[in-house]
Amino acid sequence: MHKIASLIFSLHLLFYGSIAYCAEGTDSTQINKKRLNTVLIGTGVVYGTSLIVLNEVWYKEQGKTDFHFFNDNSQWNQVDKVGHFYSAYQLSRIGKQLFLWTNMSEKKSAIWGSVMSQAIMIPIEIMDGFAVEYGFSWGDIAANLLGSGFFLSQELLWKNQKIKTKFSFHRTEYAKKRPEVLGNGFLEELLKDYNGQTYWWSFDIYALGHYNRKIPKWLNIAIGYGAEGMVYGREDENIANGYNSYRQYFVGIDFDLSHIQSRKKAVKTLLFVADMIKFPAPTLEFNNKNGVNFHWLYF
Repeated sequence: MHKIASLIFSLHLLFYGSIAYCAEGTDSTQINKKRLNTVLIGTGVVYGTSLIVLNEVWYKEQGKTDFHFFNDNSQWNQVDKVGHFYSAYQLSRIGKQLFLWTNMSEKKSAIWGSVMSQAIMIPIEIMDGFAVEYGFSWGDIAANLLGSGFFLSQELLWKNQKIKTKFSFHRTEYAKKRPEVLGNGFLEELLKDYNGQTYWWSFDIYALGHYNRKIPKWLNIAIGYGAEGMVYGREDENIANGYNSYRQYFVGIDFDLSHIQSRKKAVKTLLFVADMIKFPAPTLEFNNKNGVNFHWLYF
């Protein structure tokens, strides 16, 4: 694991520990205090346990020192920072659903969901501040705030997420060159190999087009960002070891699963999770190494 891995790890623990409660609201106009306590206590226990486990299996192994700051803004072509943005966005989205279950209003649920997102992510940054190999990163904090802010601003402006952030991954050759850093095996590589990670902004053109009936509801246009050629975090280290990284920009088709209707809670939950992921689709790639490339299916 490393920093973004811990964020995704916490995100998934929070989600799978509590998403079962995100199905239906109540008919009352009052906040259901019992459900609110369940949300606060349940997520607190799940998240607190994840921090304890993370400290035991990761930070103790890495070693601790006095609290210090660390400027990692130039590393990994900022793919890790976009990962923080994505994690904060998704945690805010999950948090809103949890608070909606308590019969809180849409606006307040979005606000408190965003607050919950930051409350979850800040302790991880503080723990990083005591880690020998890391440190407290203001760049990470900024990316976290931007992710939650992106979610909340759409809720306040549109009461809807017309632009969603999504994630996709493919395995690369670079993990084998430094498996201790980039991962050994699919699951580790999924979390640690930034070369294979792509982050997307998926535009709901049906909604953005003022619900134009000529546009299929499920059809989105996605803009993606990634980078490859990164065996080391800093570019001077890459160059010194014979590698040259390059940024990748994508434009492709995406599918908005939120328009699929179902009364079954399990299906609704599955669709909610799946809407975090960018599925394979025709995509144009732009980079300064190979120019323009077309992929029939890019993931």
